[in-house]
Amino acid sequence: MQFIYHKDASSATLKIDGDLHNYLFKVRRHDKDKNIFLRNLLDDFIYEYKIEFVDKKSTTIKLQDKELKIIKSNKKLHIGWCKIDFKNIEKVIASLNEIGVSKITFIDCEYSQRNTSINFEKLIKLLQNSSSQCGRSDIIELSYVKNLDTFLEANPDSFMFNFSSNNISDHKSKIETIVLGCEGGFSNKEAEKFKPEKVVGINSNIILRSETAVVTLASIIIL
Repeated sequence: MQFIYHKDASSATLKIDGDLHNYLFKVRRHDKDKNIFLRNLLDDFIYEYKIEFVDKKSTTIKLQDKELKIIKSNKKLHIGWCKIDFKNIEKVIASLNEIGVSKITFIDCEYSQRNTSINFEKLIKLLQNSSSQCGRSDIIELSYVKNLDTFLEANPDSFMFNFSSNNISDHKSKIETIVLGCEGGFSNKEAEKFKPEKVVGINSNIILRSETAVVTLASIIIL
C-alpha cells in the first residue's frame, strides 16, 4: 500500500472511521506512532498526517505536510471499449489502471450485451484501491457513449484493434485512441467506419477474449 485514499485528503484535520479505520489498525496493524500518507486522487499531492487520537472505532489525524508527487504514465491512451459483461470488466480494470491507461469510454456496439450495465461507482472504488496499491496519483477516467458513431465523432483519429497484418507495435507511437470490440468483434458496418491503415492487430491467429485483448493492447502501446 503506497498511500490511503480519502476523498477529503488535504483537510487540516480528518476523522477516519468505519471500514478504513478497521483496515488500518486491524488488518494492516499500523503503528500509531508513525505518520500516514493520503491522496484524494483529484490533485497530484500526497498528504502526510500525524495520528492525534485513536480509539476502537475512529482515528483523528492532523495534516503535517504535503508533497507534489506526480506518478502517471508518460503515454496517454484512451480506449473505446465495446461493452461486455460487467463481471469481466471488473476482473481487468485494476490491471489497466496499473498499466497506465488514461481513459476508457464504454460503447454500446452492435454485438454488445444489452442486458448488462456498467456500475461506475464500483469501478471507481476498484480504481481507487488499485492506485493506492501501485502508487498512481490519479485513476482511469471513465465515460459512456450510446454507439460507435458518437464515439468516432468525438475521436475521429481512432484506431481499431482487430485481426490485421498491420501490427500494432509498428504504430504504437501514433496511437492515442483505439477502439476494441466486444465478444463477437465488430459488425461489418462498424468495421467499415475505419480506413485499412487505421486497423491494427497482433501477430497471432488466436481469438482473444475482449478482456484479454484490452490488457494486451494497453501493454503493447504503453509499456
